[in-house]
Amino acid sequence: MTIEHLDVIIIGAGLSGIGAAVHLQKNCPQHQFAILESRRQLGGTWDLFRYPGIRSDSDMYTLGYSFKPWSDSKSIADGAKIWNYIADTAQQHDLGKRIRYEQRVVAAQWSSDQKQWAVDVETGPAKQRVQMTCQFLLICTGYYNYERGYTPEFKGQERYQGSVVHPQKWDESLDYAGKRVVIIGSGATAVTLVPAMAKTAAHVTMLQRSPTYIVARPAQDALANWLNRHLPSKSAYLLSRWKNVLLGMLFYGYSKRRPEVMKRFIIKGVRQALPAGYDVEKHFTPSYNPWDQRVCLIPDADLFKSIRRGQASVVTDHIDHFTETGIQLTSGATLDADIIVTATGLDLLALGGMQLIIDGKPLVLNQTMTYKGMMLAGVPNMAY
Repeated sequence: MTIEHLDVIIIGAGLSGIGAAVHLQKNCPQHQFAILESRRQLGGTWDLFRYPGIRSDSDMYTLGYSFKPWSDSKSIADGAKIWNYIADTAQQHDLGKRIRYEQRVVAAQWSSDQKQWAVDVETGPAKQRVQMTCQFLLICTGYYNYERGYTPEFKGQERYQGSVVHPQKWDESLDYAGKRVVIIGSGATAVTLVPAMAKTAAHVTMLQRSPTYIVARPAQDALANWLNRHLPSKSAYLLSRWKNVLLGMLFYGYSKRRPEVMKRFIIKGVRQALPAGYDVEKHFTPSYNPWDQRVCLIPDADLFKSIRRGQASVVTDHIDHFTETGIQLTSGATLDADIIVTATGLDLLALGGMQLIIDGKPLVLNQTMTYKGMMLAGVPNMAY
């Protein structure tokens, strides 16, 4: 059997993989390459997640491609629009012929003698094993397990009579209109879900063990939209992109240099957005400094608006156990719920779970050093 050889294999057809393919096609047109995608459709994260309100938590001038201006008026964009952006990019650059779906890479072996990678791939529903070779391996698989999200074991969960759903495996037939919903978590997913579900649910409660820093920003970037009206699209995009990159660097840098000042600034914004007398200290004042953990971004203060309207509330407590009708907290309080959403995080998975073998020796990732955040010491001809 003939083994197919390519110059480059890109693993993953999400935002990163499609972007990498465009750059490779433009700057190295002589190279033969393919994109191997384990799922049946491109888009990666933006095809996998289907929960209510799914959106970016970075502005699209920063998250988008340098070669394709983001043209939508919303810089904090809905998931469907981001998927369309990726799909349009693939179509415009004729990448459909490069993408091979249902191709899961399980291992890659580097040979210094042959100066190439041998890549083991499971193809199709039957997971038939084939091998390909390439000179360079570009891994664009993201950083988490697409098969399952992180879900802690909750005592007594089997007793609960309602519905339990993790956002990564969202059931699009789930009807939450007029229902009492408890969302466990306080990260980017939770703060997205709360205002989206609160529009039709009877009430939504965000149950958190501890607060997270939350910053509100307009969904539309007024300066970027003004630039788009008065400048060529590429010029406007470049200026908006660098403006947002530099502001992000400034915000992060100042948070590290003057954490107490930045903490007061963030908490003051939260206090102004919530009703007078709201217990901001308990529910929105973390015990750590800004950017010691990730800061959550909410567009147009939608979470705070849901709280002000009485559609949503925040409870800061620990779960003791599930009951037949909801959750018993360690404080003694109970939360009744028709639906419980476990927005408890992702299951981290380096390099898509594939095994790297260098000259016959399996690579142990935590024994390597990273270079520029995308290469590994002792691993030739590979970036991630």
